[in-house]
Amino acid sequence: MSDAGDFMDLALQRESSWRRAEEAEARHGGGHRYYGASVGAVRGTVRDALRRHPGMTHDDITALSSELWEVPVFERRLAGVVLLQSCVRLLTNTDLTRIEGFVRSARLGALVDPLAIDVVGPLIEGLDVVGRVRADSVLDRWVRDPDGWLRRAALLSPLRALRAGAGDWPRFVRHSRLVLESPPRLSHEGDGDALAAAAVSVVLAETAKHRPELEF
Repeated sequence: MSDAGDFMDLALQRESSWRRAEEAEARHGGGHRYYGASVGAVRGTVRDALRRHPGMTHDDITALSSELWEVPVFERRLAGVVLLQSCVRLLTNTDLTRIEGFVRSARLGALVDPLAIDVVGPLIEGLDVVGRVRADSVLDRWVRDPDGWLRRAALLSPLRALRAGAGDWPRFVRHSRLVLESPPRLSHEGDGDALAAAAVSVVLAETAKHRPELEF
């Protein structure tokens, strides 16, 4: 492991609690192991790591996120999400390939949703015109993918921008209709259509609070 990765893993283990680990497993289900560190501890660990290793480049950040994600421990992967959130200004459209792999392997809303809303969305909003066109083509592919989690990520990604009065509302509507009107499909682990449809409902409910003039 890298120095930063080793520091973060040890810090998360020091914050572990068997009771929180049991509660997290009951809440999120199987597929991951759990240290039992709190969300606050995860965020603090990422903050401390960035302070200990200032000046990390794009490649440093993305490599560290993959290192954290490699071991299927929930808190490690959540730390990877928080790391990308904290350094989203360094990310480019080419990083969507790495994030796609994270989404496909996570299969858990507590990881997929913040990846979509707080990483993919801001990443795309910060791109130049050429990068934005390329990123939009990636999301067009995601929303047609058989994997319900990937479709969910595509649909949730514009949420922050839409709430803030920006974002591409017609594009979200097109993506939503594509998902809602497609023939039923099953994801790898169950009803992928329900995962995607729930994402549409979340975005509609949130935008209605801030931009009631938008029509679906």
